[in-house]
Amino acid sequence: MIRDDAEALRTAAELAEEFRPGASGRDARRELPRAELDRLTATGLLAVTVPAEHGGADVSAVTLAEVFRLLAAADASLAQIPQSHFAYVNVLRQQGSPEQRAFFFAEVLGGRRFGNAQSEAGTKHLQDIRTRLIAAGGGSYRLTGVKNYSTGALFADWIPVLARADDDLLHVAYVPADAPGLTVTDDWDGMGQRTTASGTVELADVVVPAAHVVPHHLTFTGTQLHGALAQLLHAAIDAGIAAGALAEAADFVRTRSRPWFESGYETAAEDPLLVQRFGELALRHRAADALLATAARAVDTARGDLDDDSAAEASIAVAAAKAYTGSAALEIADALFEVSGTRAALDGLNLHRHWRDARTHTLHDPARWKIQHLGRYVLNGTRPPRHGLL
Repeated sequence: MIRDDAEALRTAAELAEEFRPGASGRDARRELPRAELDRLTATGLLAVTVPAEHGGADVSAVTLAEVFRLLAAADASLAQIPQSHFAYVNVLRQQGSPEQRAFFFAEVLGGRRFGNAQSEAGTKHLQDIRTRLIAAGGGSYRLTGVKNYSTGALFADWIPVLARADDDLLHVAYVPADAPGLTVTDDWDGMGQRTTASGTVELADVVVPAAHVVPHHLTFTGTQLHGALAQLLHAAIDAGIAAGALAEAADFVRTRSRPWFESGYETAAEDPLLVQRFGELALRHRAADALLATAARAVDTARGDLDDDSAAEASIAVAAAKAYTGSAALEIADALFEVSGTRAALDGLNLHRHWRDARTHTLHDPARWKIQHLGRYVLNGTRPPRHGLL
């Protein structure tokens, strides 16, 4: 059991050092990190946002973002897997009944993991959810639908499913992974985040008791931080990718790169043009970390005094961090090859995993819309919408 923020940060830093040496090999072989995820779970790190009144550490957003940044710097795929876990712990915190919170928070404290079955492919747009939650009588529902990009589902004990009820309103049904009619297929074939097992979840007339269904639509009828917290963790993953790529680039140049013959220096690390480029990349990295920390503090501030203004400030700060960390991760992961030279492109070194992970992860939602909302807020004072992605 992790009891406070300091212990959570220490644990994350120790796990990052433990997971880093095997990250490249797991990616190259597409070896799913079951043992590593079990190790992560066993430390209690996945329970750190359980409210204090239920026995959890209830850590700050600043701490949670740093936990994800540390893990992603070591292994971006592994860090991605629990992102939905924390998002759906937060759903329970916001809209769960007292009985639901007591039951599911005890599950999380006991080491059970949440996955996700949220996105659907082939629909009109992201929020065109066609999975149906149909009242079946006797205090139960039946779930039918197909979900894609279901990161974490293959490793989960409970799979939260986003579905529309008879009234077309959004609900989340928490379904045990072994429920009859539920199938999880490891068919994720992405070029990056290869070991997240972000495959397909099929639901064929799955029975769900009403006690396991949460009215998620209510989250967006009032002031909320659901989207800000979820997006903050995505930004932390991008910042971690940037940090991991920069560290690997520096190590490669120090130990393996040859100096350009015109530089006149004995080592590549002394080349003033490379020194300049590393300084530029370090600025990008530091700015990404600073925006991430600023966004996390804004979320914590809004939690302490939540109203429309504080929620808007938090969402805008997170949008800025998400837009910037994503571009920083892509630039630094690409520049790794620029500064390291031809040898870095050898497939066996697998240095391209940083760019593949960054490019894949940054496709979750478009940064251009984050920047649109930033502009509207600054120019016209328009608060960001309440749709869960800000």
